[in-house]
Amino acid sequence: MNNSSAPAGGDNRDYLDKALDAAQKKIPGKAGDRFRDPNSAQKNRAMNEKITDFMRKQFEKITGKKLPSKVSN
Repeated sequence: MNNSSAPAGGDNRDYLDKALDAAQKKIPGKAGDRFRDPNSAQKNRAMNEKITDFMRKQFEKITGKKLPSKVSN
């Protein structure tokens, strides 16, 4: 379930990961600068993976249903 060992060239992020990335890039000012910096992309991706894993687990815990693999891996 963790994509941190995936090759950097491939884009194997699911919709939830992509949505979080897009939302972070919209953060204005200095707070959002770290999300737009290409040098910290891998660090951000690892953090985002943890965040989306937590979101998925909470959804499954509350609803009792699994998210489709297309939305979250």
